[in-house]
Amino acid sequence: MGIIEKMRLDGKKGFVTGGARGIGKSTATAFAEAGADVAIVDLDLDEAKKTAEELAEKTGRKVIAIGCDCTDPEQVNAMVEQVVAKLGGLDFCHNNAGICINAPAEEMTYEQWSRVININLNGIFLTDIAAGKYMLAHGGGSIINTASMSAHIVNVPQPQCAYNASKAAVIQLTKSLAIEWAKRGVRVNSISPGYIGTELTLNSPTLVPLIEKWNHMAPLGRMGTPEELQSICVYLAGDTSTFTTGSDFVIDGAFTCF
Repeated sequence: MGIIEKMRLDGKKGFVTGGARGIGKSTATAFAEAGADVAIVDLDLDEAKKTAEELAEKTGRKVIAIGCDCTDPEQVNAMVEQVVAKLGGLDFCHNNAGICINAPAEEMTYEQWSRVININLNGIFLTDIAAGKYMLAHGGGSIINTASMSAHIVNVPQPQCAYNASKAAVIQLTKSLAIEWAKRGVRVNSISPGYIGTELTLNSPTLVPLIEKWNHMAPLGRMGTPEELQSICVYLAGDTSTFTTGSDFVIDGAFTCF
């Protein structure tokens, strides 16, 4: 069997949080195209259903939609149970749900801070643990967390201290779980995208004025695309990455190199 065949995900089952749109939709598409059955998990169930129907028709794989608030432990546990029941198991997951609030630190309310930390960090913790418990009991698996280049640098000109802190914590959580579960068959890695041109980003009244500044600073002179994150996630979800755990993959067009 050649390397291309080995990288396929035939027979594997997984879920993607924040999977209805943007980066999550893109990686869910890649997983399904590589042969996996996938659950699209999102707070917006209607949009998740649209994405699931679209991907099922496009790829011929079993793609389901599950509504879930990833900051609610009961909902997260129930979501993993649904994935296992409807797909027949759980081999990988991409925990991708997150938000960013741009506000100067001295003006940011505690409610704003808490919301970012709750979704970006606590939500990742809850989904990691729920998926990890199943994988530990059923022979292993692969967990992929979405961190950010913002875990490595302080973005400018926008003020986003809560986001930066939350994403740095995601990387350390990833490494901690990787160490705890290394000898028990569960791998945990993170990806740290740079500025990615999702539909939301490209149409945000707040962010559009910043894109020209970001592109001027970027070594490649542009933002990345969601599709440019697909291959690393397929690699991490599959069996060719069995020696890869506790790693953070920065995909930022060299933005953090200076």
